[in-house]
Amino acid sequence: MPWKNQGGGPWGSGPKGPWGSGPQSSGSGPRPPDLEDLLRRGQDRLQQLLPGGYFSSLGIAIAVLGALTIWGLSGFFRVQSEELGVVLRFGKHVRTVQPGLNYHWPYPIETVLLPKALRVSTISIGMTLINDPARRGTTARDVPEESLMLTGDENIVDVDFAVLWRIKPDGVGNFLFNIQNPEGTVKAVAESAMREVIGRSNIQPILTGARTTIESGVQELMQKTLDGYGAGVLVQQVQMQKVDPPQQVIDAFRDVQAARADLERLQNEAQTYANRVIPDARGRGAQIIQAAEGYKGQAVAEAKGQSARFLDVYEEYRKAPDVTRQRIYLETMERVLGPAEKLVYDSGSGPGGGQGIVPYLPLSELSPRRTAPATPTQPQNQQTQGGGNR
Repeated sequence: MPWKNQGGGPWGSGPKGPWGSGPQSSGSGPRPPDLEDLLRRGQDRLQQLLPGGYFSSLGIAIAVLGALTIWGLSGFFRVQSEELGVVLRFGKHVRTVQPGLNYHWPYPIETVLLPKALRVSTISIGMTLINDPARRGTTARDVPEESLMLTGDENIVDVDFAVLWRIKPDGVGNFLFNIQNPEGTVKAVAESAMREVIGRSNIQPILTGARTTIESGVQELMQKTLDGYGAGVLVQQVQMQKVDPPQQVIDAFRDVQAARADLERLQNEAQTYANRVIPDARGRGAQIIQAAEGYKGQAVAEAKGQSARFLDVYEEYRKAPDVTRQRIYLETMERVLGPAEKLVYDSGSGPGGGQGIVPYLPLSELSPRRTAPATPTQPQNQQTQGGGNR
């Protein structure tokens, strides 16, 4: 059956479409506002405020005054906490303003540039940071064409470092107008300075204890180069992140480092032993020298005393040779025979004489022995036989 016989089609009777009722008549429902009517009403109200019409002198003056007011208010601008305002007058830098609300002559007399001069920026060289969705953060990826450098002793070292820099407060104009790509310039200067400093150093100090010296040298060279460019950039710090041999030879370098550590440890042990033994040997040597000096003084003093005594005896001998000779003989015999054992017997023919004594009888064994120290001039045992005084 055709739709026209269904009284409006399958959606019911009347002129309706599938989404509701059909078009409404012009006399029913709200109508949209007429734009021409609104413009006409606005013009009528403005004409009531401006007596004499739009093009009267008062109307023109008010319109010009309003335009000038709006133009003058457009000169207010705000400088954020990390920014500095660089005011240009017809394209020439005239002043620099601090953060806060400021004012300049409206465009086109003066314009303002707002570089982030108070923010410290960081540039990484030898590595780049990439987003890692798996770790929900950033990871560092090595850039060998930036990090591999040649040392002064013809070795290769892998250096990753970062540079912290900012704009000089008094060099904002130079930063804006003297260099076209500030970050690229700073990065190129940093890589060049690092390669120059590494090229003047040996690999061993680079890998061990010369990082501070290298960082200060790179910072100084970078600042000198950027000042020569008139870049208006202040290098605040250079930080070496990683300093390693290339990945292909890192195991061999670690073995070398371990051997150097063992060498240093053995040297320290040897130095400790030397510090303990050498003072002891020096002390013993000084003791021996002092003992020898003492013996020398004693021997010299004794020799001088004996020579002086001999001279005194000789002087006395010259005065009385016989008496002195007898005295010396008696003193010598007393000294020699004093500690010796002596037996005195009478060899006469009277009663009680020594007629019955066997000449070869060991008389020294008939009396108790006396021990006396043996001296070169004193015999230990002396036997006297015969008559007379001994």
